[in-house]
Amino acid sequence: MGYGRLGKHEPEPSQPEPLTGQPDYNMSPPRTTKRTKLKLLLFFSFAFIIASAVSVSLLIKFRTTGSGESEAAIRARPTIAISRTCSRTRYPTLCVNSLLDFPGSHTASESQLAHITMNVTLQRLGKALYFSSAISHFEMSSLVRSAYEDCLELLADSVSHLSRSLNSAGSTQDVLTWLSAALTNQDTCTDGLEEVRGPVRNVMEERLRDLGELVSNCLAIYAAASGGRNEDFSGVPIGNRRRMLAAGGSSGGVPRWLSRRERVLLDMPVAAIQADIVVSKDGNGSVKTIAEAIKKAPEYSTRRTIIYVKAGRYEEDNLKVGRKKTNLMFIGDGKGKTIISGGKSIFDNMTTFHTASFAATGSGFIARDITFENWAGPSKHQAVALRVGADHAVVYRCNIIGYQDTLYVHSQRQFFRECDIYGTVDFIFGNAAVVFQNCSIYARKGLPGQKNTVTAQNRKDPNQNTGISIHACRIMATSDLMPMKGNYSTFLGRPWKPYSRTVVMLSHIGDHVHPRGWLEWNTSNFALDTLYYGEYLNYGPGSALSQRVKWLGYRVINSTVEASQFTVAQFIFGSSWLPSTGVAFLAGLSF
Repeated sequence: MGYGRLGKHEPEPSQPEPLTGQPDYNMSPPRTTKRTKLKLLLFFSFAFIIASAVSVSLLIKFRTTGSGESEAAIRARPTIAISRTCSRTRYPTLCVNSLLDFPGSHTASESQLAHITMNVTLQRLGKALYFSSAISHFEMSSLVRSAYEDCLELLADSVSHLSRSLNSAGSTQDVLTWLSAALTNQDTCTDGLEEVRGPVRNVMEERLRDLGELVSNCLAIYAAASGGRNEDFSGVPIGNRRRMLAAGGSSGGVPRWLSRRERVLLDMPVAAIQADIVVSKDGNGSVKTIAEAIKKAPEYSTRRTIIYVKAGRYEEDNLKVGRKKTNLMFIGDGKGKTIISGGKSIFDNMTTFHTASFAATGSGFIARDITFENWAGPSKHQAVALRVGADHAVVYRCNIIGYQDTLYVHSQRQFFRECDIYGTVDFIFGNAAVVFQNCSIYARKGLPGQKNTVTAQNRKDPNQNTGISIHACRIMATSDLMPMKGNYSTFLGRPWKPYSRTVVMLSHIGDHVHPRGWLEWNTSNFALDTLYYGEYLNYGPGSALSQRVKWLGYRVINSTVEASQFTVAQFIFGSSWLPSTGVAFLAGLSF
């Protein structure tokens, strides 16, 4: 079909990058300003101090004496605990070798090995980030620079995720979420590098070698140590099983991570809200641009910062709420009134990750009453309107408009409520744990002969607690597609990665959706046995099940217990965080 996610397109392919020299692991980093260098040194010193401190404590705690056998001899072979622990991973040889090299591992218990594995991986991530930054001064094309910068950002995020996992008193699901996100980050980085050629890619691949596998092993070991494999519900393929947890309470249907004040804010009239920062293009606010507002917001804030964006069309370059900008809430004047727009696409020689008109990775991100748009058009292929990789993110009463790859739900826990989402190919994609509730999802007219796919979920590892849940929504066609729906087949989803997981529950499905329901990835048999695609009590002319695909991974869900696994309460554990945001939500299956 020629419309694959990363298929061929018209711009000339990138040429190999000229490098003045290829660094090795012992090279010195390039000269920078004293301030930048100091920040880098402090950052990495902090990361390594954490890992070293844990290492030393483990060494002191676990070292035995008087065994009569040299430490080298003991470390030359795996213990029963190491062998048993590593047998649960997808890369057992790498697991054993990485643990044998770590002090204290030969006397550690299985539960302690989970922490040691994270220490090993954190150290490797920190080194990869440090040495990858050493080639930032090399000459690169725009596409190579885009892929390279993606990797630096994603590596830094992963260092943060692993550090939080080691040092946080968070719940089991918190740690599984952060480890899942770190693995997704690594996958996104390597996906971008696969689109370029030359020495920069070669250097980066060497820096990143085995990192994805190490994070995968962390995830598998932690999931096993936390008992996640013992409470699976029966009947779900092994690659798709996930832990059953108590639903907990709810507050009108939203997760409890939102405070009472935030719940009030989500429905409070704009005129009654006292914003911390006001954005107005005409100068009648605190700042004139959204970028200025983000810059003014505090870093690592535990207090909610409210940014009111007045009506208008805002098209700014590189709008991003970074990891350090936490608990930011953007409030607009309504759908179609406050518009954040952009037109970047892969035709601008950048990665899909880079094309977003607006991106958010800072935890606690909330957007309300805003339109996010990418106007690049169907001929430009991948062009993201909104990318979200923030944990405990809420998008409420927003329009998200584009064509291919409109909404990138990249990673961590997210909730979308009363949003209108428009697109053509894979227009809801990514590897977050995300629930869409009471949303209208519109397939629109794309390129001639093109198939529409609502979702492309990219869960790569069976231990990731991720997936797309479409609950109590409406899947419809736009007015321009309806008269021509016979020429543009629409499907509920296709598998981007091997353990792709998407569920549609209690939703209206229009007659523009093909009777088969789901589509193969580029006509291949890829992932058809390992994916998990489910439908539960949907209605409407496109919901008939008699002609649905017969794949091993597809299932008609008949059990409320199984369906409940994909609700707000159990899939994103929203009853613990959504109530504080103030957004209405349904915690269980039914209203």
